[in-house]
Amino acid sequence: MSVAARPAPLLDRNGPAYRWLVSIAGLVAFMTSVFSSTIVNVAVPNVMGAFGVGHDKVQFLATAFLATMTASLLLNTWIASKMGPRAAFLTALGLFTVGSLICAVSPTLEGIIVGRVIQGFGSGMLQPIVMLTLFRVFPPDRRGLAMGLFSMAIVGAIGIGPYLGGLTIDHFDWRLIFIVPLPAVAVAGVMGLLLLPDREPDVRKVRFDSVGYVLLCVMLFCLMTGIANGQRYGWRSDGILVLFALTISAGGGFILSQLRPEAGLLDVTLFRNIPFAAMISVAFLFGMANFSTIYVYPIFGQLVQGYTPTVAGFLILPGTLVAAILLPAAGRLSDEVAPQIMICIGIALFAASNILMAAADANTMFVAITLFIFIGRIGQAFVTPTISATALKVLPGHKLQQGAGILNFCMLFGGACGINSYVVVLERRTQIHGEALTTTQTAANPATRELLEGIYRLLGEEGFPVAQQSPVALKYLGEIVQAQANTFGFQDGFIAITIVSLVAIIPTSLLLLHRR
Repeated sequence: MSVAARPAPLLDRNGPAYRWLVSIAGLVAFMTSVFSSTIVNVAVPNVMGAFGVGHDKVQFLATAFLATMTASLLLNTWIASKMGPRAAFLTALGLFTVGSLICAVSPTLEGIIVGRVIQGFGSGMLQPIVMLTLFRVFPPDRRGLAMGLFSMAIVGAIGIGPYLGGLTIDHFDWRLIFIVPLPAVAVAGVMGLLLLPDREPDVRKVRFDSVGYVLLCVMLFCLMTGIANGQRYGWRSDGILVLFALTISAGGGFILSQLRPEAGLLDVTLFRNIPFAAMISVAFLFGMANFSTIYVYPIFGQLVQGYTPTVAGFLILPGTLVAAILLPAAGRLSDEVAPQIMICIGIALFAASNILMAAADANTMFVAITLFIFIGRIGQAFVTPTISATALKVLPGHKLQQGAGILNFCMLFGGACGINSYVVVLERRTQIHGEALTTTQTAANPATRELLEGIYRLLGEEGFPVAQQSPVALKYLGEIVQAQANTFGFQDGFIAITIVSLVAIIPTSLLLLHRR
Protein backbone atom coordinates (compact mmCIF):
# COMPACT_ATOMS: atom_id res chain seq x y z
CA MET A 1 0.00 0.00 0.00
CA SER A 2 1.34 3.42 -0.89
CA VAL A 3 2.34 5.75 1.88
CA ALA A 4 0.42 8.46 0.14
CA ALA A 5 -2.72 6.72 1.20
CA ARG A 6 -1.78 5.64 4.74
CA PRO A 7 -2.60 8.34 7.31
CA ALA A 8 -4.12 5.85 9.77
CA PRO A 9 -1.36 6.09 12.45
CA LEU A 10 -1.68 9.86 12.55
CA LEU A 11 -5.46 9.52 12.71
CA ASP A 12 -5.17 7.18 15.68
CA ARG A 13 -2.66 9.40 17.42
CA ASN A 14 -4.40 12.75 16.90
CA GLY A 15 -8.04 11.73 17.09
CA PRO A 16 -10.99 12.64 14.84
CA ALA A 17 -9.85 16.27 14.55
CA TYR A 18 -6.92 15.13 12.41
CA ARG A 19 -9.34 13.97 9.73
CA TRP A 20 -10.63 17.51 9.28
CA LEU A 21 -7.29 19.27 9.70
CA VAL A 22 -5.55 17.19 7.04
CA SER A 23 -8.60 17.57 4.80
CA ILE A 24 -8.38 21.36 5.12
CA ALA A 25 -4.66 21.30 4.32
CA GLY A 26 -5.19 19.22 1.21
CA LEU A 27 -8.25 21.11 0.02
CA VAL A 28 -6.59 24.53 0.41
CA ALA A 29 -3.71 23.33 -1.78
CA PHE A 30 -5.99 21.67 -4.29
CA MET A 31 -8.30 24.68 -4.50
CA THR A 32 -5.26 26.83 -5.22
CA SER A 33 -4.33 24.70 -8.24
CA VAL A 34 -7.89 24.70 -9.58
CA PHE A 35 -8.21 28.40 -8.81
CA SER A 36 -5.14 29.06 -10.95
CA SER A 37 -6.45 26.96 -13.80
CA THR A 38 -9.54 29.20 -14.11
CA ILE A 39 -8.31 32.63 -13.03
CA VAL A 40 -6.52 33.13 -16.37
CA ASN A 41 -9.70 32.58 -18.38
CA VAL A 42 -11.02 36.03 -17.55
CA ALA A 43 -7.71 37.54 -18.72
CA VAL A 44 -7.88 35.99 -22.21
CA PRO A 45 -9.09 39.19 -23.97
CA ASN A 46 -6.38 41.23 -22.20
CA VAL A 47 -3.66 38.76 -23.19
CA MET A 48 -4.91 38.73 -26.78
CA GLY A 49 -4.64 42.51 -26.86
CA ALA A 50 -1.28 42.66 -25.06
CA PHE A 51 0.46 40.24 -27.41
CA GLY A 52 -1.63 40.68 -30.57
CA VAL A 53 -2.65 37.01 -30.82
CA GLY A 54 -5.88 35.15 -31.50
CA HIS A 55 -7.82 32.42 -29.72
CA ASP A 56 -5.65 29.72 -31.30
CA LYS A 57 -2.54 30.87 -29.38
CA VAL A 58 -3.97 32.32 -26.19
CA GLN A 59 -5.89 29.12 -25.41
CA PHE A 60 -2.53 27.50 -24.55
CA LEU A 61 -2.68 29.41 -21.26
CA ALA A 62 -5.42 26.97 -20.30
CA THR A 63 -4.56 23.86 -22.33
CA ALA A 64 -0.82 23.88 -21.53
CA PHE A 65 -1.73 23.94 -17.82
CA LEU A 66 -4.26 21.13 -18.16
CA ALA A 67 -2.13 18.97 -20.47
CA THR A 68 0.90 19.16 -18.19
CA MET A 69 -1.30 18.57 -15.17
CA THR A 70 -2.62 15.50 -16.98
CA ALA A 71 0.87 14.19 -17.72
CA SER A 72 2.10 14.59 -14.15
CA LEU A 73 -0.96 12.86 -12.68
CA LEU A 74 0.23 9.43 -13.79
CA LEU A 75 3.51 9.95 -11.93
CA ASN A 76 1.72 9.97 -8.57
CA THR A 77 2.53 6.34 -7.66
CA TRP A 78 6.23 6.76 -8.44
CA ILE A 79 6.47 10.15 -6.72
CA ALA A 80 4.65 8.93 -3.60
CA SER A 81 6.89 5.87 -3.25
CA LYS A 82 10.03 7.92 -3.91
CA MET A 83 9.32 10.95 -1.73
CA GLY A 84 6.38 10.22 0.54
CA PRO A 85 3.23 12.36 0.76
CA ARG A 86 4.73 15.23 2.78
CA ALA A 87 7.77 15.79 0.55
CA ALA A 88 5.71 15.32 -2.61
CA PHE A 89 3.11 17.78 -1.36
CA LEU A 90 5.69 20.44 -0.56
CA THR A 91 7.58 19.86 -3.83
CA ALA A 92 4.35 20.30 -5.78
CA LEU A 93 3.62 23.58 -4.02
CA GLY A 94 7.20 24.74 -4.69
CA LEU A 95 6.89 24.02 -8.41
CA PHE A 96 3.56 25.80 -8.51
CA THR A 97 5.10 28.87 -6.87
CA VAL A 98 8.03 28.95 -9.33
CA GLY A 99 5.64 28.67 -12.28
CA SER A 100 3.47 31.49 -10.91
CA LEU A 101 6.44 33.83 -10.58
CA ILE A 102 7.61 33.06 -14.12
CA CYS A 103 4.13 33.87 -15.46
CA ALA A 104 4.03 37.14 -13.54
CA VAL A 105 7.34 38.50 -14.89
CA SER A 106 7.68 36.95 -18.36
CA PRO A 107 7.75 39.55 -21.17
CA THR A 108 6.49 37.11 -23.84
CA LEU A 109 3.47 34.86 -24.29
CA GLU A 110 5.78 31.88 -24.77
CA GLY A 111 7.39 32.58 -21.40
CA ILE A 112 4.00 32.71 -19.71
CA ILE A 113 3.08 29.39 -21.31
CA VAL A 114 6.30 27.87 -19.89
CA GLY A 115 5.28 29.15 -16.46
CA ARG A 116 1.83 27.60 -16.92
CA VAL A 117 3.48 24.28 -17.78
CA ILE A 118 5.44 24.35 -14.51
CA GLN A 119 2.29 25.34 -12.59
CA GLY A 120 0.41 22.46 -14.21
CA PHE A 121 3.08 19.93 -13.31
CA GLY A 122 2.94 20.93 -9.65
CA SER A 123 -0.86 20.89 -9.66
CA GLY A 124 -0.91 17.41 -11.19
CA MET A 125 1.27 16.11 -8.37
CA LEU A 126 -1.16 17.54 -5.81
CA GLN A 127 -4.41 16.02 -7.01
CA PRO A 128 -3.90 12.29 -6.27
CA ILE A 129 -2.29 13.03 -2.89
CA VAL A 130 -5.26 15.13 -1.81
CA MET A 131 -7.88 12.81 -3.29
CA LEU A 132 -6.42 9.64 -1.75
CA THR A 133 -5.86 11.30 1.64
CA LEU A 134 -9.54 12.27 1.77
CA PHE A 135 -10.59 8.82 0.63
CA ARG A 136 -8.47 7.12 3.29
CA VAL A 137 -9.22 9.26 6.35
CA PHE A 138 -12.98 8.83 5.89
CA PRO A 139 -14.57 5.43 6.56
CA PRO A 140 -16.15 3.52 3.63
CA ASP A 141 -19.70 4.61 4.45
CA ARG A 142 -18.65 8.30 4.30
CA ARG A 143 -16.50 8.26 1.20
CA GLY A 144 -19.28 9.79 -0.85
CA LEU A 145 -19.03 12.74 1.55
CA ALA A 146 -15.25 12.77 1.06
CA MET A 147 -15.63 12.95 -2.71
CA GLY A 148 -18.26 15.64 -2.20
CA LEU A 149 -15.70 17.69 -0.27
CA PHE A 150 -13.13 17.07 -3.01
CA SER A 151 -15.60 18.18 -5.68
CA MET A 152 -16.66 21.13 -3.52
CA ALA A 153 -13.06 22.36 -3.60
CA ILE A 154 -13.04 22.09 -7.39
CA VAL A 155 -16.36 23.86 -7.90
CA GLY A 156 -15.72 26.58 -5.33
CA ALA A 157 -12.32 27.41 -6.82
CA ILE A 158 -13.76 27.39 -10.34
CA GLY A 159 -16.27 30.07 -9.36
CA ILE A 160 -14.01 32.24 -7.22
CA GLY A 161 -11.07 32.23 -9.66
CA PRO A 162 -12.58 34.22 -12.56
CA TYR A 163 -14.25 36.72 -10.23
CA LEU A 164 -11.10 37.53 -8.27
CA GLY A 165 -9.20 37.53 -11.53
CA GLY A 166 -11.61 40.12 -12.89
CA LEU A 167 -11.25 42.29 -9.80
CA THR A 168 -7.47 42.09 -10.11
CA ILE A 169 -7.52 43.04 -13.79
CA ASP A 170 -9.93 45.96 -13.35
CA HIS A 171 -8.20 47.47 -10.32
CA PHE A 172 -4.55 46.51 -10.86
CA ASP A 173 -2.94 44.62 -13.75
CA TRP A 174 -3.69 41.32 -15.45
CA ARG A 175 -0.23 39.93 -14.62
CA LEU A 176 -1.02 40.03 -10.90
CA ILE A 177 -3.53 37.20 -11.35
CA PHE A 178 -0.55 34.84 -11.11
CA ILE A 179 0.44 36.26 -7.72
CA VAL A 180 -3.03 36.20 -6.11
CA PRO A 181 -2.97 32.43 -5.25
CA LEU A 182 0.45 32.46 -3.55
CA PRO A 183 -0.72 33.37 0.01
CA ALA A 184 -2.97 30.30 -0.02
CA VAL A 185 0.00 28.23 -1.22
CA ALA A 186 2.00 29.39 1.82
CA VAL A 187 -0.82 28.43 4.22
CA ALA A 188 -1.22 25.01 2.60
CA GLY A 189 2.54 24.45 2.75
CA VAL A 190 2.74 25.10 6.49
CA MET A 191 -0.26 22.85 7.20
CA GLY A 192 1.11 20.10 4.96
CA LEU A 193 4.50 20.24 6.68
CA LEU A 194 2.81 19.75 10.06
CA LEU A 195 0.05 17.31 9.17
CA LEU A 196 0.95 15.04 6.27
CA PRO A 197 2.83 11.80 7.04
CA ASP A 198 6.41 11.28 5.94
CA ARG A 199 7.56 8.40 3.79
CA GLU A 200 7.74 5.09 5.65
CA PRO A 201 10.83 2.91 5.10
CA ASP A 202 8.88 -0.30 4.43
CA VAL A 203 7.07 1.13 1.40
CA ARG A 204 8.13 -0.52 -1.85
CA LYS A 205 9.73 1.89 -4.30
CA VAL A 206 8.11 2.05 -7.72
CA ARG A 207 10.34 2.13 -10.80
CA PHE A 208 10.06 5.21 -13.01
CA ASP A 209 8.63 4.21 -16.38
CA SER A 210 10.68 6.53 -18.58
CA VAL A 211 9.61 4.91 -21.87
CA GLY A 212 5.92 5.18 -21.11
CA TYR A 213 6.21 8.73 -19.82
CA VAL A 214 8.08 9.98 -22.88
CA LEU A 215 5.47 8.40 -25.17
CA LEU A 216 2.68 9.99 -23.12
CA CYS A 217 4.25 13.45 -23.32
CA VAL A 218 4.82 13.13 -27.07
CA MET A 219 1.19 12.11 -27.55
CA LEU A 220 -0.16 15.03 -25.52
CA PHE A 221 2.13 17.60 -27.17
CA CYS A 222 1.38 16.46 -30.72
CA LEU A 223 -2.38 16.20 -30.12
CA MET A 224 -2.72 19.63 -28.50
CA THR A 225 -0.48 21.29 -31.10
CA GLY A 226 -2.26 19.60 -34.00
CA ILE A 227 -5.73 20.60 -32.87
CA ALA A 228 -4.65 24.17 -32.07
CA ASN A 229 -2.96 24.76 -35.44
CA GLY A 230 -5.21 22.75 -37.74
CA GLN A 231 -7.47 25.70 -38.48
CA ARG A 232 -4.53 27.98 -39.30
CA TYR A 233 -2.42 25.67 -41.49
CA GLY A 234 -5.16 23.42 -42.86
CA TRP A 235 -6.29 20.07 -41.50
CA ARG A 236 -4.78 18.24 -44.48
CA SER A 237 -1.47 20.09 -44.50
CA ASP A 238 1.67 17.97 -44.17
CA GLY A 239 2.65 19.39 -40.79
CA ILE A 240 -0.76 18.74 -39.20
CA LEU A 241 -0.99 15.23 -40.66
CA VAL A 242 2.47 14.43 -39.29
CA LEU A 243 1.43 15.67 -35.83
CA PHE A 244 -1.68 13.49 -35.82
CA ALA A 245 0.30 10.50 -37.09
CA LEU A 246 2.75 10.99 -34.23
CA THR A 247 -0.18 11.31 -31.82
CA ILE A 248 -1.61 7.97 -32.90
CA SER A 249 1.80 6.28 -32.92
CA ALA A 250 2.83 7.62 -29.52
CA GLY A 251 -0.60 6.88 -28.04
CA GLY A 252 -0.57 3.32 -29.31
CA GLY A 253 3.02 2.90 -28.15
CA PHE A 254 2.09 4.21 -24.71
CA ILE A 255 -0.74 1.70 -24.31
CA LEU A 256 1.50 -1.15 -25.47
CA SER A 257 4.23 -0.01 -23.08
CA GLN A 258 1.81 -0.28 -20.17
CA LEU A 259 1.22 -3.96 -20.93
CA ARG A 260 4.81 -4.71 -19.86
CA PRO A 261 5.24 -6.20 -16.38
CA GLU A 262 7.61 -3.38 -15.37
CA ALA A 263 5.24 -0.59 -16.52
CA GLY A 264 4.20 1.80 -13.78
CA LEU A 265 2.07 4.62 -15.20
CA LEU A 266 -1.23 3.09 -16.22
CA ASP A 267 -2.68 -0.13 -14.83
CA VAL A 268 -4.57 -1.33 -17.90
CA THR A 269 -6.11 -4.22 -15.94
CA LEU A 270 -8.40 -1.72 -14.22
CA PHE A 271 -10.28 -1.18 -17.47
CA ARG A 272 -11.59 -4.75 -17.24
CA ASN A 273 -13.79 -3.49 -14.41
CA ILE A 274 -16.93 -2.38 -16.28
CA PRO A 275 -18.21 0.23 -13.77
CA PHE A 276 -14.74 1.74 -13.50
CA ALA A 277 -14.28 1.85 -17.29
CA ALA A 278 -17.73 3.40 -17.66
CA MET A 279 -16.95 6.14 -15.14
CA ILE A 280 -13.61 6.83 -16.83
CA SER A 281 -15.45 7.38 -20.11
CA VAL A 282 -17.97 9.68 -18.44
CA ALA A 283 -15.12 11.57 -16.75
CA PHE A 284 -13.43 12.17 -20.12
CA LEU A 285 -16.59 13.32 -21.91
CA PHE A 286 -17.91 15.43 -19.06
CA GLY A 287 -14.43 16.88 -18.58
CA MET A 288 -14.46 17.95 -22.24
CA ALA A 289 -17.80 19.71 -21.87
CA ASN A 290 -17.35 21.13 -18.38
CA PHE A 291 -13.88 22.63 -18.80
CA SER A 292 -14.95 24.15 -22.12
CA THR A 293 -17.76 26.07 -20.42
CA ILE A 294 -15.49 27.20 -17.60
CA TYR A 295 -13.05 28.54 -20.20
CA VAL A 296 -15.64 30.26 -22.36
CA TYR A 297 -18.04 31.91 -19.90
CA PRO A 298 -15.83 34.90 -18.95
CA ILE A 299 -14.69 35.30 -22.58
CA PHE A 300 -18.30 35.27 -23.80
CA GLY A 301 -19.19 37.84 -21.15
CA GLN A 302 -16.49 40.24 -22.33
CA LEU A 303 -16.48 39.75 -26.11
CA VAL A 304 -20.23 39.27 -26.70
CA GLN A 305 -21.92 40.95 -23.73
CA GLY A 306 -19.36 43.74 -23.41
CA TYR A 307 -18.90 43.26 -19.66
CA THR A 308 -15.83 44.32 -17.69
CA PRO A 309 -13.55 41.47 -16.47
CA THR A 310 -15.05 41.74 -12.97
CA VAL A 311 -18.64 41.44 -14.19
CA ALA A 312 -17.73 38.67 -16.64
CA GLY A 313 -15.93 36.79 -13.88
CA PHE A 314 -18.97 37.15 -11.62
CA LEU A 315 -21.22 35.31 -14.10
CA ILE A 316 -20.16 31.88 -12.88
CA LEU A 317 -19.81 32.76 -9.18
CA PRO A 318 -23.42 32.38 -7.89
CA GLY A 319 -23.92 28.98 -9.48
CA THR A 320 -20.59 27.60 -8.36
CA LEU A 321 -21.00 28.78 -4.77
CA VAL A 322 -24.44 27.19 -4.48
CA ALA A 323 -23.15 24.04 -6.17
CA ALA A 324 -20.21 23.94 -3.74
CA ILE A 325 -22.65 24.12 -0.81
CA LEU A 326 -24.73 21.32 -2.31
CA LEU A 327 -21.80 19.05 -3.13
CA PRO A 328 -21.37 17.39 0.29
CA ALA A 329 -25.10 16.56 0.25
CA ALA A 330 -24.76 15.31 -3.33
CA GLY A 331 -21.82 13.19 -2.22
CA ARG A 332 -23.86 11.63 0.57
CA LEU A 333 -26.76 11.13 -1.84
CA SER A 334 -24.44 9.27 -4.21
CA ASP A 335 -23.91 6.72 -1.41
CA GLU A 336 -27.65 5.94 -1.43
CA VAL A 337 -29.01 6.66 -4.93
CA ALA A 338 -28.11 4.70 -8.06
CA PRO A 339 -25.18 6.49 -9.74
CA GLN A 340 -26.76 6.36 -13.19
CA ILE A 341 -29.71 8.37 -11.87
CA MET A 342 -27.46 11.00 -10.30
CA ILE A 343 -25.34 11.32 -13.45
CA CYS A 344 -28.28 11.50 -15.86
CA ILE A 345 -30.01 14.20 -13.79
CA GLY A 346 -26.78 16.20 -13.66
CA ILE A 347 -26.10 15.86 -17.38
CA ALA A 348 -29.69 16.86 -18.21
CA LEU A 349 -29.31 20.08 -16.17
CA PHE A 350 -25.90 20.76 -17.68
CA ALA A 351 -27.21 20.24 -21.23
CA ALA A 352 -30.23 22.47 -20.57
CA SER A 353 -27.89 25.21 -19.37
CA ASN A 354 -25.88 25.14 -22.58
CA ILE A 355 -28.95 25.02 -24.82
CA LEU A 356 -30.10 28.21 -23.13
CA MET A 357 -26.66 29.76 -23.57
CA ALA A 358 -26.80 28.87 -27.27
CA ALA A 359 -29.69 31.34 -27.61
CA ALA A 360 -27.96 34.15 -25.69
CA ASP A 361 -26.56 37.23 -27.42
CA ALA A 362 -25.56 40.81 -26.64
CA ASN A 363 -29.16 41.68 -25.75
CA THR A 364 -29.64 38.89 -23.19
CA MET A 365 -29.94 40.28 -19.67
CA PHE A 366 -27.18 39.72 -17.14
CA VAL A 367 -29.59 38.00 -14.73
CA ALA A 368 -30.64 35.56 -17.46
CA ILE A 369 -27.05 34.64 -18.33
CA THR A 370 -26.25 34.11 -14.66
CA LEU A 371 -29.34 31.89 -14.29
CA PHE A 372 -28.41 29.80 -17.33
CA ILE A 373 -24.93 29.19 -15.92
CA PHE A 374 -26.41 28.52 -12.47
CA ILE A 375 -28.43 25.60 -13.87
CA GLY A 376 -25.31 24.03 -15.35
CA ARG A 377 -23.33 24.33 -12.12
CA ILE A 378 -26.09 22.52 -10.21
CA GLY A 379 -25.86 19.78 -12.80
CA GLN A 380 -22.13 19.53 -12.19
CA ALA A 381 -22.82 19.11 -8.45
CA PHE A 382 -24.71 15.91 -9.27
CA VAL A 383 -22.18 14.49 -11.72
CA THR A 384 -18.69 15.13 -10.32
CA PRO A 385 -18.84 13.44 -6.88
CA THR A 386 -20.84 10.55 -8.31
CA ILE A 387 -18.17 9.81 -10.92
CA SER A 388 -15.40 9.82 -8.31
CA ALA A 389 -17.23 7.81 -5.67
CA THR A 390 -18.55 5.21 -8.14
CA ALA A 391 -15.20 4.73 -9.86
CA LEU A 392 -13.23 4.23 -6.64
CA LYS A 393 -15.84 2.16 -4.78
CA VAL A 394 -15.49 -0.73 -7.21
CA LEU A 395 -11.69 -0.98 -6.86
CA PRO A 396 -9.79 -3.05 -4.29
CA GLY A 397 -7.86 -1.10 -1.69
CA HIS A 398 -4.42 -1.68 -3.20
CA LYS A 399 -5.62 -0.28 -6.55
CA LEU A 400 -7.11 2.97 -5.24
CA GLN A 401 -4.07 5.13 -5.91
CA GLN A 402 -3.75 3.95 -9.52
CA GLY A 403 -7.50 4.34 -10.01
CA ALA A 404 -7.52 7.89 -8.64
CA GLY A 405 -4.65 8.83 -10.94
CA ILE A 406 -6.40 7.40 -14.01
CA LEU A 407 -9.71 9.08 -13.09
CA ASN A 408 -8.15 12.51 -12.75
CA PHE A 409 -6.00 11.91 -15.83
CA CYS A 410 -9.04 11.20 -18.00
CA MET A 411 -11.07 14.15 -16.69
CA LEU A 412 -8.23 16.64 -17.20
CA PHE A 413 -7.24 15.12 -20.54
CA GLY A 414 -10.85 15.56 -21.59
CA GLY A 415 -10.73 19.16 -20.36
CA ALA A 416 -7.62 19.97 -22.40
CA CYS A 417 -9.10 18.33 -25.51
CA GLY A 418 -12.41 20.11 -24.90
CA ILE A 419 -10.94 23.61 -24.69
CA ASN A 420 -8.71 22.97 -27.69
CA SER A 421 -11.63 21.67 -29.72
CA TYR A 422 -13.96 24.45 -28.61
CA VAL A 423 -11.52 27.07 -29.90
CA VAL A 424 -11.46 25.27 -33.25
CA VAL A 425 -15.27 25.25 -33.41
CA LEU A 426 -15.43 28.91 -32.36
CA GLU A 427 -12.92 30.11 -34.97
CA ARG A 428 -14.31 27.95 -37.77
CA ARG A 429 -17.96 28.80 -37.16
CA THR A 430 -17.19 32.51 -36.69
CA GLN A 431 -15.41 32.51 -40.06
CA ILE A 432 -18.30 30.72 -41.78
CA HIS A 433 -20.90 33.05 -40.28
CA GLY A 434 -18.77 36.09 -41.13
CA GLU A 435 -18.56 35.06 -44.78
CA ALA A 436 -22.30 34.32 -44.94
CA LEU A 437 -23.25 37.64 -43.34
CA THR A 438 -20.88 39.60 -45.57
CA THR A 439 -22.54 38.29 -48.73
CA THR A 440 -25.89 39.68 -47.55
CA GLN A 441 -24.60 43.22 -47.01
CA THR A 442 -25.74 44.68 -50.34
CA ALA A 443 -27.78 47.65 -51.44
CA ALA A 444 -30.71 45.28 -51.94
CA ASN A 445 -30.76 44.48 -48.20
CA PRO A 446 -33.20 46.97 -46.60
CA ALA A 447 -31.70 46.56 -43.12
CA THR A 448 -28.20 47.30 -44.41
CA ARG A 449 -29.42 50.24 -46.46
CA GLU A 450 -31.28 51.69 -43.49
CA LEU A 451 -28.25 51.28 -41.23
CA LEU A 452 -25.89 52.98 -43.68
CA GLU A 453 -28.32 55.83 -44.29
CA GLY A 454 -28.56 56.41 -40.55
CA ILE A 455 -24.77 56.46 -40.25
CA TYR A 456 -24.44 58.91 -43.17
CA ARG A 457 -27.00 61.18 -41.52
CA LEU A 458 -25.20 61.15 -38.16
CA LEU A 459 -21.82 61.76 -39.78
CA GLY A 460 -23.26 64.66 -41.77
CA GLU A 461 -24.68 66.19 -38.62
CA GLU A 462 -21.25 65.91 -37.00
CA GLY A 463 -19.65 67.75 -39.92
CA PHE A 464 -17.77 64.85 -41.54
CA PRO A 465 -16.79 65.59 -45.18
CA VAL A 466 -18.87 63.64 -47.70
CA ALA A 467 -15.75 61.89 -49.04
CA GLN A 468 -15.00 60.40 -45.61
CA GLN A 469 -18.52 59.30 -44.74
CA SER A 470 -18.58 56.16 -46.86
CA PRO A 471 -15.31 54.62 -45.54
CA VAL A 472 -16.35 55.29 -41.93
CA ALA A 473 -19.83 53.87 -42.48
CA LEU A 474 -18.52 50.73 -44.19
CA LYS A 475 -15.94 50.20 -41.44
CA TYR A 476 -18.67 50.40 -38.82
CA LEU A 477 -20.82 47.98 -40.83
CA GLY A 478 -17.90 45.54 -40.97
CA GLU A 479 -17.46 45.71 -37.21
CA ILE A 480 -21.15 44.96 -36.68
CA VAL A 481 -20.98 41.99 -39.08
CA GLN A 482 -17.91 40.64 -37.27
CA ALA A 483 -19.56 41.05 -33.86
CA GLN A 484 -22.64 39.18 -35.07
CA ALA A 485 -20.51 36.42 -36.59
CA ASN A 486 -18.60 36.16 -33.31
CA THR A 487 -21.87 35.79 -31.38
CA PHE A 488 -23.07 33.04 -33.74
CA GLY A 489 -19.71 31.27 -33.32
CA PHE A 490 -20.07 31.22 -29.53
CA GLN A 491 -23.66 29.98 -29.87
CA ASP A 492 -22.57 27.09 -32.11
CA GLY A 493 -19.88 26.27 -29.58
CA PHE A 494 -22.47 25.91 -26.82
CA ILE A 495 -24.44 23.53 -29.02
CA ALA A 496 -21.31 21.43 -29.53
CA ILE A 497 -20.76 21.34 -25.75
CA THR A 498 -24.35 20.16 -25.28
CA ILE A 499 -23.86 17.29 -27.71
CA VAL A 500 -20.65 16.12 -26.04
CA SER A 501 -22.26 16.17 -22.59
CA LEU A 502 -25.24 14.12 -23.77
CA VAL A 503 -22.93 11.51 -25.29
CA ALA A 504 -21.73 10.82 -21.73
CA ILE A 505 -25.09 9.17 -21.04
CA ILE A 506 -24.05 6.25 -23.27
CA PRO A 507 -21.24 4.91 -21.03
CA THR A 508 -23.41 5.68 -17.99
CA SER A 509 -25.90 3.09 -19.28
CA LEU A 510 -23.19 0.42 -18.88
CA LEU A 511 -23.80 0.63 -15.14
CA LEU A 512 -27.31 -0.73 -15.72
CA LEU A 513 -26.00 -3.58 -17.86
CA HIS A 514 -23.39 -4.48 -15.27
CA ARG A 515 -26.00 -4.41 -12.51
CA ARG A 516 -28.10 -6.92 -14.39
